[in-house]
Amino acid sequence: MPVPDPHEAQAVIVTTLRAAGCVFAEEEAGMLIAAAETPAVLAAMVERRVAGLPLEHVIGWAEFCGLRIAVDPGVFVPRHRTEFLVSAAVARGQPGAVVVDLCCGSGAVGVALAAALDTTELYAVDVDPAAVACARRNLAAMGGRVWEGDLDDPLPAGLRGRVDVLTANVPYVPTAEIELLPREARLYEALVALDGGPDGLDVLRRVAAAAPRWLAPNRGHLLIETSELQAPQAVEIFAANGLIPEVESLDELDATVVIGAMPAA
Repeated sequence: MPVPDPHEAQAVIVTTLRAAGCVFAEEEAGMLIAAAETPAVLAAMVERRVAGLPLEHVIGWAEFCGLRIAVDPGVFVPRHRTEFLVSAAVARGQPGAVVVDLCCGSGAVGVALAAALDTTELYAVDVDPAAVACARRNLAAMGGRVWEGDLDDPLPAGLRGRVDVLTANVPYVPTAEIELLPREARLYEALVALDGGPDGLDVLRRVAAAAPRWLAPNRGHLLIETSELQAPQAVEIFAANGLIPEVESLDELDATVVIGAMPAA
């Protein structure tokens, strides 16, 4: 699509995006124009968006908790509902808290927690190499350390029993429901960040089982985002692993978080 000039392109781009099914065409057009350095770059970006790439992959970043988070192609795009996970974690942390973020994706949750809690110890892990590279860029300014690996496997032994806040935005979509996800997610985000197994709780079970060896007694908390329907079973899983569970929800964001408190030693 030829675009004559970024300052004259708004109406053309809005019409093009609407025709492609973009619901927030006006907002997206403004973001594309702001991100493009030249008319040629703008035209290429519009074409990528029309082809179905997530807007965040096209412009290279996502807004999350009021922060700009770099999001590379193929990396899971942080959802606004996950901001509720961050707020629940902040409410249970304290300044200088030791924070671990598993299934970290772009590192958005870790960045937001570090900013809110002014933590000096921030650790993150993801199994996807692309996500790890992205998270390292985002967490560098916070002094965070990011490892590639399977859940808690790469964490240093010295963290055992010291973690105040352990978050995990685990994949929780049941395998059979992956095909029902929006096209942007199905085609352009890593399957490992979406597929939670037959009931959507496979990774949650593993995180809940691992968390007690890392959480600080009497003050550590595990927080995992899940669906409202999965929450009762998640509560049972947390309790079976010795955590004291509770559930918090925010209808406005369609967000549900299961929280497990570590009892005293």
